[in-house]
Amino acid sequence: MTSRYVALGSSMAAGPGIRPRAAGSPIAAGRSARNYPHLAAQRLGLDLFDVTYSGATTANVLGEPQHGAPPQIDALDGSEDLVTVTIGGNDVGYVPLLFAATLPAVLRALPVLGDKLRELMDPAARAAALNQVGASLREVGQVLRQRSPRARILFVDYLTLLPPPGTPAPPLTDAIADLGRHVAQRLAEQTADAAEATGCEVISAADASREHHAWSADPWTIGAGSLLPFRPKPFHPNAAGMQAVADLIAARCAQP
Repeated sequence: MTSRYVALGSSMAAGPGIRPRAAGSPIAAGRSARNYPHLAAQRLGLDLFDVTYSGATTANVLGEPQHGAPPQIDALDGSEDLVTVTIGGNDVGYVPLLFAATLPAVLRALPVLGDKLRELMDPAARAAALNQVGASLREVGQVLRQRSPRARILFVDYLTLLPPPGTPAPPLTDAIADLGRHVAQRLAEQTADAAEATGCEVISAADASREHHAWSADPWTIGAGSLLPFRPKPFHPNAAGMQAVADLIAARCAQP
């Protein structure tokens, strides 16, 4: 009997724009047939239930439906051998802040949209969100452990998007790039803390991809760009990044 693998998370796990789209998946999910859950399942010979969904937050994992899709936690039935989850970035506005910074400045002058864009790029607002996400990530770990008591549960953190400090990341300003690095570092730390506190494990995709940021010679992620259809989305993994994360998962699962 094939072992059951459930993949949870946001667009960083779903792989929007990496062709082909996962058969039967909602268009809004942006779920690729070549995302890391699919690649890891193939590598490990697992029966995959992929409910990753672009735009998901910890609330969408735990209890809130998303575009008609049930909470992701509903995919668990207790028979799982492996669960992976990549979540938290939308809670803290990580990718949204980077994307907002690449939009034309005139949009920030608009009454409603402008307020939201400025809030995304506000360090104090990002700090407040970071102060809250740790508890949400721990709740995810606790509920996953309760619902899948015999599973190996892996928090997979976010691939590195930005170059190291002092390295330009055009068209982002240095201030925005520094804010993005801070958010990414704190999110990775809180993901690791949540995994340890709840008896789960962490796959540190962030550490593994330091030299493969979006401005590097061998990128595992996409930098700034346009939202062209059927192309990997800006500030998201590319196909090489998804393969690299799948390799990390396979290597961990080979360990006792």
